[in-house]
Formats: sequence, C-alpha cells, structure tokens
Amino acid sequence: MTRNHVVGSILLGALAGSLAGCTDEDTHEARFELSRLASCDDVRERIRAQALADMEARLEAALQEALSYDCSNGPVIYDSAQDDAYTPSGPPGGGGGGGSPVPSQSSGTNNQVAGVDEADLVKNQDGYLYIANAGKLRIIDAWPADQTHVVSEIAIEGDVRKLFLYDGRAVVYSSLGAQSPFQRECTYGYGCDFLGDGRPTKVTVVDVRAVAAPRIVRQIDLSGSLIAARRVGAGVHTIVADQAQPVADLAYWPEGLDSCSSSLMKSYAFAQLRRHNRQLIEESGIDLFLPTATDSVAGELGGRCEQFYGADVGDGSALTSVLSLDLPDLDAPAEPTDPAEPAARGQASFTSIVSRPGAVYGAEDALYVAVPRARTRGGDEASAIHKFAIAKGPGAVEYRGTGRVPGHVLNQFAMDQYKDVLRVATTTGQVPEDGVHSTLTTLREAADGGLETVGVIDDLAPGEDIRSVRFAESRGFVVTFKKTDPLYVFDLAEPEAPRVLSELKIPGFSTYMHMLDDTHLLSIGYDAADQGSFAWFTGMLLQIFDVSNPTAPVLAHRQVIGTRGSSSEALTNHLAFTYFAPRQALALPMTICEGGEPPSYGDMTFSGLLVFHAAAADGFAELGRVTHPPAANVSCANWWTDGASQVRRSVFMDDYVYSISGTTLKVNALGNLAADLVTLPIAN
Repeated sequence: MTRNHVVGSILLGALAGSLAGCTDEDTHEARFELSRLASCDDVRERIRAQALADMEARLEAALQEALSYDCSNGPVIYDSAQDDAYTPSGPPGGGGGGGSPVPSQSSGTNNQVAGVDEADLVKNQDGYLYIANAGKLRIIDAWPADQTHVVSEIAIEGDVRKLFLYDGRAVVYSSLGAQSPFQRECTYGYGCDFLGDGRPTKVTVVDVRAVAAPRIVRQIDLSGSLIAARRVGAGVHTIVADQAQPVADLAYWPEGLDSCSSSLMKSYAFAQLRRHNRQLIEESGIDLFLPTATDSVAGELGGRCEQFYGADVGDGSALTSVLSLDLPDLDAPAEPTDPAEPAARGQASFTSIVSRPGAVYGAEDALYVAVPRARTRGGDEASAIHKFAIAKGPGAVEYRGTGRVPGHVLNQFAMDQYKDVLRVATTTGQVPEDGVHSTLTTLREAADGGLETVGVIDDLAPGEDIRSVRFAESRGFVVTFKKTDPLYVFDLAEPEAPRVLSELKIPGFSTYMHMLDDTHLLSIGYDAADQGSFAWFTGMLLQIFDVSNPTAPVLAHRQVIGTRGSSSEALTNHLAFTYFAPRQALALPMTICEGGEPPSYGDMTFSGLLVFHAAAADGFAELGRVTHPPAANVSCANWWTDGASQVRRSVFMDDYVYSISGTTLKVNALGNLAADLVTLPIAN
C-alpha cells in the first residue's frame, strides 16, 4: 500500500530525490537547502528535473527486478508468508455525573508535545464534546454524563475528518471527492508513506461560541490532500500535498523484452528506454500545475509562481504546500475597512515547494518535516530534515535550514526537539534486507544557517528495524524488532556525545510508547513467538517498563490481549490511545480475537472499548468492556500495520468514559462498564 499566524508562511517539505547513480557530491546536505524560485520558468524546470528523477528511480527498480529473475527457478522473491512478524505490507461506580456544571477532570487529545495541539476527530472542552464525523460537526453536551445529548450540528462539505477547537472557533478539515481504496491517511510509517488520502482538502472555520447555534464564518478550499496539521496558540498550520501533472507516454518496461533474456540484453533494453523517456520529458512543455487555495474571506491565496521554493535536487512527483492561518481575538473590534466579521478575520498565507511531503513533527517554536531520499544505485539512503521557526500567534514564520540524516524516520515520534537540539532516530533499509541498521542523530541550527549534525550513534540493532520511538527530555527510548524486542535507552544530555545506556531484550515489540510518569514507560504492541528464522504474532501486548535506573531497565508488568488477529487503531495511531492519569485508567479501542494458532487467525470475541487500571505500582487490571458491534472492515485478518477497531476514540470525564465509533457515542461509568448509560447515534 502506498501509502503539513499568520503573517508570513511556513514552507514544509523535504527534497529527497531519487536520482539513480548520484555521486557523493549529489548527496551533500547543502543540496537539500531550500531557496525561493524566481519565476514560473524556474518552477517548470524544477518540476521537469523532478519528473526525470522520478522516472530514473522507477526504471532502476524495474531493472533490478528484471535482473533478479531466474528463469530456472522463477523470480527471486522473499517468502513473506514465512515471515509474518516483520515483512512490510504491499489495527468507582454508577450515577450520572452529580450536580457539578462541568467535570472536575477530563482527558484531552493525546498530543505528542505539550502546547502543540494536533487535529483529531473529537475535542473535549468544559463538558462538551465536539465531533467531526459523517458530514457534520456535532456539539454534544456531555455533562452530566447520564444526560448526554446532541445540542446542535452543522453540515460540513465533504468527508469530515478532524478539527481543532480554539477560543470559540472550530477549524474543521474535510476531504472532497471519492476516496481511493488504495490510498489513505498514514499515521505509522512502517507500512505506508505520508502522502495523504489523495483528495482535495476543505478547511471550514465555525463560530461555536453559541453552542446551540454554530455558524460557518470562513471556508478555504485547497487542491492538495491533507498531510498534517498543528496548532500553537492562535496559529494553525495545515500541510497538504498535490500530485504534479505527469508527463504522458512514459514507459517502465522495454517493449518486447522477455523476462528470460540475458542480463546484458536487459541492461541494454532498459538503457534505450531510459533515453526514450528522458527525451519525452525534456521535450515536454511541462503543463504547469500550481496548487490552489481559495479563501472565502481573502480570495485566491495560491497559484502564483513567486510562492514556490525548491532545492537543487528533485523529489518525487508531488508539490507540498502550507496554509498558515491566524485565528484572531474575537473580542477585538473590526477595522473600519475590514469587511469580514471578527470570527472570520485573521490573516492567511499559502506557500508551495516542488517536493513530496513527509512525516511532520511540531515543537512549540518550530516545525520539522522529514522526507526520505530514495536509495541511489550505490545503496545510500538518507532523509532531509527541514526546520521552520513559528510563533504562537501573529508573526513571521521563517525557514531556518536543512539537515541530512541517514535512513528514514518511522513517524513523528522519531523526531524530538529538546532545548535547541533536534534528536532523530532513523533506520536504513527494512527487515529482511541485508545491511539493515538504525542511527540516532542529534542536530543543531548552525550560526550560518542549516542544521548541522553534532552527534551520532550508528549501527544500532543490525538486522532489525525501528518499531517505536519516544524521547523524554535528556533521554531517548527506541524499540527495534526482528524476532525479539530490544528496548534501547539513550543518554542525550550531551548532544555531542549521545550514549547507549542499556538494551533490554524481550519477546514481541512496541508500536507506541507513552510516558506513564518520569520513570515508567507504558507501551502497546504485539506479542510474538520466536520461530528461529522468523516470529509469529500471537496477540496484542501491553507493557510497563521501569526506567528509573536507565542502565538497567526492567519489564515491570505485562498483559497479553487475545490471540493472533487481535487489533486496535491505537497500535498505529497515538490519538486513539487514552491514558487518564487522575484515575490511572487506560482506554483502548479493541478488536479481540481468540483461538488463533499461527498461521491461522482467531475468531472475534469482542469489539468495542477495553478499559484497564494501569499503574506503575501494580500493573494492569481490566476494569471492563464497552461493546460496539464491528463494521464490515473490522476483522481478525487485518495486517499488523493496519490496526483496526470499531471504536475510534475515547474521552474520560471524572468517573465516566465516552467511547466514539463512526456511528455511535456511548457513555459508561467506570464502576459499571457493562451498562450503557447513554447510546447516541452520530452517523445521520
């Protein structure tokens, strides 16, 4: 499967091209630096260079596949059926809430960084739930719990996906048009790429100060597909990607070439085809496609060549753009010449680069994006990391520079900024390829621009690849896997001299790690049984690690859920993972399968929300289950990188939990989770 303020603008995207046969000079990190393109001709030539690079990489891959074909025994293909565990693909008591007007404590979005909000399908504020689902923004009065009801709803154009909530406004994201079954949002980059769902994006700003009467005050239509969104204070930053218009009539297999031809004949035929394709691209007029942004308040924001940036190297067939939007103070008086009402005012800007998108990490004062540079003929693999300074509200947004790291990042958690240092964990290659290993790199912004490498630990976990990463101030935690789960603990207090402090090997692996407190990690992942040359998945796994002594981490508690085929969206999307510290409660969307003996999958025995007491002192204890019947796409046969469950999200308010699926909201007391206090349809 294939699988992001606003005076000023943020330019995101990494230019990690796929240029077969690059020289050492070609891969120098300075060539990844961005610069503003001067004219439409410059944009056109960058797109042309990008098309050439893309064509070269695809042809090189096809040639290598052709050369690997042994006509006496068939194609040389790794037997994925025998390596199930690591082959990449190709999920206290009743009552009704009392008399308090709002809950005393409640959970919020499971953001990676405090102060940096991530768009999600539900937001929780002052006893109200705001849910973006099924073509509508719904506002639900959720307190008292047993009186939960829909207060209002407003139709939003398109497939409504997620939202921000800030200072009386909801910023709602929807996708326009039909969704391709082959392209979806990527949240865990092991089995997908960060390319969006392939559909145009609509941003709708809704005034929700009067919860009973929400109203749309601004709409921005973007030609690109949503990649990521972050909010820091009043600044909302939305990253989208457009596919560049391809050159017609390119071919990627020589006409008439037999798969059993000699290696010399194959190499000659591909060389001829390469020359033919290059001529088509070089002679093409390159119909210039400019990403667009149409604002109901400010008019056209995009479509101008002077808004483009690029680097000396090309990268894939995509264009990445950033919409930067400032949400102004609603109480500020309107300017006499301002035709927009206060709820709609706020500056917006739109900037694009000739680049495909990548994984996005947001700190309070900066955004970073990492896009892998496809491997060259010599086998090199690298990623460009671009840094952009941001502000919490109106103010300039500035491109600060680019760094280069080996390999590729797994997801946003593989990056983290602490003080003035960026830490990045990457893997070169992917199991079961030869030469697979991981690297931890520290980078700092240089005085003369760019991100310079200040420390490196290389050749980590040879033969294994990264499955989860978590950074916590001066420490880092990385889980790699092939047959067992080594948990690496790093000392990053001195960025110039990062150190491996310890390595703990246990069965299975974690896909997401959560800081339970300063000295304990709570993780979710898969249990696995070592079979010698590979491992079978045998159920889902919850673990608590005691890392109070970083030189000797201890697996303190372990809980296996179900057997082969059990799954959860929380495995590959941290926003579905809800830990409520005031009650030491963990809520997980869950599809539980039982009786599965590898290689067979089990039979589904539960679909819904599973709630645990989870504490460092005494481990895991199941508090109960909230049943949600599964939809057709939820089964016991989901591939491990496609964690699936009927429940999507959960929210805690005092002693109650709210479980949200695509069709239903349920309310249950923690002391009696089997009894539904409220069942509310949210799909009509």
